Amino acid sequence: MSNPLIKLENIEKVFYTEDVETHALSKISLTINKGEYVSISGPSGCGKSTLLSLLGLLDTNTGGSYQLAEHDVSNISKQQRAKIRNTEIGFIFQSFNLISDLDVEENVELPLTYRNNLTKKQRKEMVKNALLQVDMAHRAKHFPSQLSGGQQQRVAVARAIAGDPSIILADEPTGNLDSKNAAAVMALLDELHAKGATICMVTHDPRSAEQANRNIEILDGHLVSDQVKTTKAA
Repeated sequence: MSNPLIKLENIEKVFYTEDVETHALSKISLTINKGEYVSISGPSGCGKSTLLSLLGLLDTNTGGSYQLAEHDVSNISKQQRAKIRNTEIGFIFQSFNLISDLDVEENVELPLTYRNNLTKKQRKEMVKNALLQVDMAHRAKHFPSQLSGGQQQRVAVARAIAGDPSIILADEPTGNLDSKNAAAVMALLDELHAKGATICMVTHDPRSAEQANRNIEILDGHLVSDQVKTTKAA
């Protein structure tokens, strides 16, 4: 446990609406190390998705400090957040979030186009490698509407890993899939973890949570359980 990739200290998130304060997260302290596979679970409205949004730099914390890959990201500009998010984080969403008028190859390449240090040739090679990893290279010129839900999520995984991020954040990655496709996507995440990927996944599905090496539970904005397993479910 000597490779801290993420370090949260006393993280708080408060939402203000008119005269009401909603404390979504309260005093969350958490370290995620390089190479870990972490699940975050809890009932609806407990704060787990809010926590994932903070980890992914999609939202800002109200209090506390957040370090990501040695960057202090607690109080940085939107431009800095976007740059770090693009290079350090790969996202997998429940609803896939593919762009309908872009083909598979273009969807996977899109986040890479914001990296000024990459040539077109380099981007194409990264896309090709990512699609090969998820067994979707043969669908490179297809559009999302021509793919099944499971195939769309595989493309979303390829998009997440193409830029070689420090961590993959998955928000209910099997939530829109049937049991067969859900199992296939979870097997794919297992493969990526076995190759060294760091994964943090929000899930309400106990079976998906069991695939992780470490299980974190959130309740009413508080971290109530953090368990590391010596062996993982088959």
